[in-house]
This record gives sequence, C-alpha cells and structure tokens, in this order.
Amino acid sequence: MANTVVAFQSAYRVSEPDLIARVLAGDRIAARELYDAHSPRVYRLAFRLTGDADLAREFTQDTFVRAFAQLARFRGDSALSTWLHRITVTVVANAMRKVKRFRERETDLEDVHPLGSDSMGVDPVLRERLHRAIDQLPEIYRTTVIMHDIEGYTHTEIAEVLGVAEGTCKSRLSQARAQLRTALADLAPELES
Repeated sequence: MANTVVAFQSAYRVSEPDLIARVLAGDRIAARELYDAHSPRVYRLAFRLTGDADLAREFTQDTFVRAFAQLARFRGDSALSTWLHRITVTVVANAMRKVKRFRERETDLEDVHPLGSDSMGVDPVLRERLHRAIDQLPEIYRTTVIMHDIEGYTHTEIAEVLGVAEGTCKSRLSQARAQLRTALADLAPELES
C-alpha cells in the first residue's frame, strides 16, 4: 500500500519549472508548494547566519516575498534553491548590518536542526565558545564557514550563491578556519582529546 501511495505521488508530482510557471500565472497553491519545498533550508541558512530563531523566521519570509516578487527574473541558469539561497544571504546581510550586535542565542543550533548523535557529547562550553568565535568572524568568512562546514554546501554552490569564484570561496573558508583556530587556541588541549 505504501509503495502505491509513493508511486501515485511521484506520478503526479509537478516539476519545479511547471510550479514556477503556475506561480507566475498567479496560482497561490503552486506558490505554497514552492515555499513548502524550500523554506526549511532557507530558514536553516538564515538561522545559522543570525543565530536567532525569530530573525530567521522573519528573514525566511522576507526572502520569499522578494523571491516571488522577482520570480519573473529567474532565468533558470542555476537551481531555484541556489537562487533562493543567494536572496537569503542578501536579505540577512542587509538586515544584520542594521543590528549592532547579535542577541544572545535563545535556542541551541541542535534544538533547531539535530546534527546527529556525534554532537550530543560536545562540551557546552566548547560549543558556546565556537558559536561566539563564528559570530565574531567578518561577514564574508562567517557566511562561508556556516554554509560549508555547518550547512554542507559545496564550494561550487557557495560560489554561485555569493557570486564569487570557487577559488575565492575556498580561500575564504581557509581564512575563516584559521581565524577560528586562533580564537580557540587556548582550547587546543581539550580539542585533541
């Protein structure tokens, strides 16, 4: 029975280009389908960049408002998800410039998106120090390290989202990691065990 339901859903699944065309034609159901398909990852990216669940929800909404307003400009040169993530990074960067400093995190990253059983044994002090060290990175490095090391984007995807060369992305990641190593150098004995 379950296989029949999956086969039925797959047979009637609408392709993303068809959904985009329907959204452009004013179909609100298609807009909701696109939102439902992409909002979890947009939210996670916004959350990782801000460290604030309320801001992440707000920026997710702002991303989709902007995306739907500009959907006619989407050329399909890249995946829709890449285009949405580029908008997300822009929305967050512009908004965070107005915020003088990050508020204290109200929710741990693991509460929003569990990273697996390996992260459960991480020392909370170490985790907090790492969060603060990441927050203190310059924006270009923070965005790159979050997208690559935390969210799992490839260098190619990050380069596309940020509009930079892949080599630039790799260099930024290397710089970010070096700055994190320096910021956390006093923890080196703990990190080796």
